[in-house]
Amino acid sequence: MLTPATLTTPGAFVVGCNYWASHAGTLMWRDWQPAVVDEDLRRLAAGGVQVLRVFPLWADFQPLDPLYGGGGTFVEARHGEEPLPTPDGMSETMLARFGEFCALLDKHGLTCIVGLLTGWMSGRLHVPPLLAGRNVLTDPTALRWERRFVDSFVTRFKDRPAILGWDLGNECNCMAEADRDAAYAWSALIAATIRAADPTRPVVSGMHSLTPTGAWTMQDQGELTDLLTTHPYPAFTPHCDLDPINTLRPLLHGTAESRLYADLGGKPCLCQETGTLGNMYAGEAVAADFLRATLFSLWAHDCHGLIWWCANDQTHLKHAPYDWCAVERELGLLRVDGTAKPVLGEMGAFRRFLDTLPFPTLPARRRQAVCVLTRGQDTWGVAYSTFILAKQAGFDVEFQYHDQPLKEAPLYLLPCLSGYEILARRQLLEIIARVEAGASLYVSLDDALPSHFAQLTGLEPQTRERRTAPASFTWEGDAFTLPADYRVNLRPLRAEVLAAEADGNPVLTVAPLGQGTVYYCNLPVEIALTRTPGAFHAPNAAPWWHLYRHIAAGVLADRAAGSTSPHVILTEHDLAPDRRLVVAINLSPTPVAAPVALAPGWAPAETFRGSVEALPAHDAVVFSVVRG
Repeated sequence: MLTPATLTTPGAFVVGCNYWASHAGTLMWRDWQPAVVDEDLRRLAAGGVQVLRVFPLWADFQPLDPLYGGGGTFVEARHGEEPLPTPDGMSETMLARFGEFCALLDKHGLTCIVGLLTGWMSGRLHVPPLLAGRNVLTDPTALRWERRFVDSFVTRFKDRPAILGWDLGNECNCMAEADRDAAYAWSALIAATIRAADPTRPVVSGMHSLTPTGAWTMQDQGELTDLLTTHPYPAFTPHCDLDPINTLRPLLHGTAESRLYADLGGKPCLCQETGTLGNMYAGEAVAADFLRATLFSLWAHDCHGLIWWCANDQTHLKHAPYDWCAVERELGLLRVDGTAKPVLGEMGAFRRFLDTLPFPTLPARRRQAVCVLTRGQDTWGVAYSTFILAKQAGFDVEFQYHDQPLKEAPLYLLPCLSGYEILARRQLLEIIARVEAGASLYVSLDDALPSHFAQLTGLEPQTRERRTAPASFTWEGDAFTLPADYRVNLRPLRAEVLAAEADGNPVLTVAPLGQGTVYYCNLPVEIALTRTPGAFHAPNAAPWWHLYRHIAAGVLADRAAGSTSPHVILTEHDLAPDRRLVVAINLSPTPVAAPVALAPGWAPAETFRGSVEALPAHDAVVFSVVRG
């Protein structure tokens, strides 16, 4: 059986699903049918599921009804007409049912992550009647009852071996409005209450749609919890509903977002909810392809697991939210009749693959570059394209926010500078010092130039103007066209012009800076590609990744293997000083022949999955190489 440490151990990976009982969905605790739940769990365990994310619905487990006196004055809270049996207001009936559920998990060798304060689920609020209409993230009365709920629940079940971690709750940032201080204070209260009752298990964020600067940030959740979480669905994440779900950009969505959270938050990250939203995005066979490719990608990039949404289809349920929303009804690993969909078969096959490996956890992947994200930009949009272009070019990038300590790297990326602030002076000077000491730097323009521009790039800005048409240029025999809002007219000082627009205005330049090198692109490559359908997979898509391959030529010399296709991504993992594991994943619907080319001095050793001769669609080859 998995242990709580599995969730946060580097290189460990779990597979599972979010669970509501097949017969009742969110009403499972009120309509408790252990025989149905027992059969659900049997089917899921037989299919290869390891972990369920489960939800003690707040309104059921703490069913507080307000009673009022004259003039509408609040008198007390009760369970219906019954006085509260305990000061915490918890339902003994529901708690006993959860205990039965834990016993069934033990019976089938399953484990769970518990979403404690589940007041939000699939588009519907489920808060106790006493708290209806209150801001449950800031209201003192709500906070009192929430602390009591968490303390009581965790204390009661902390000795259950099936429980791997305590989730603050399902997407609690959707329950009410909060500013950053309020979000921090609420998260700190719930996390501290969990740890006081059970210091042995990780505290899981359970939030989605975090940002570096909003009310709910990756940095704050990383400070307060032990495991960050992403919920990457194409419909609900900006820039992700542009391409077919079985192509490169959507297949890297969960990985790119999870790496962004982990790198900026400083804690491991779990892909805690994902799926194809039923027939809206994919048929069953395509959904299976999506899952297979996504599993390998998340695993190769240390994203700790994939938890599918959800266990069962719910087309037969009449209550909200299933009555309200069509997209909530056909999301399961299992159909309404209990038969398994192809996605469950893929999950089981992936788990069996992991069980065959001679190492219990995947060694860390080798990373060659640091992407510094700056103020004023669309952080997710810029990071998303940067991640994809780096993967297509054959190197791995890690992220940081500009105000975090600058990580060591041979290559730094400052993509799509935007706004009037960009970087603090001290931060820019630290980057310049790293370049002068020998690092390489890539900078691209969105709508702003940094200070020290001539020193940095060897270019002198002349004028700036609004563009009336997309920018176009030719480079290395390929034609490139890109929408852009601004044109900065430049005069080279010591920079070499690698590519220019038709009138000679530089587009891509390179200049020495001390012992290092600075590449500058005069176009908003990353954010423009993020917003362009087909930019990464269409047959006529310009090979923008060639630009990244050029700026990364120095660090690519450190790689043992390279991809022969922009649709095949690689990671490398050290097994010994002269031995590496290579994971190559085909993120396209088309097989790729001879997908990997080894660098001079490296030879194939042992193959753990697939073949280096041919890589099927949406599949992976995993093999080791040795330095000869």
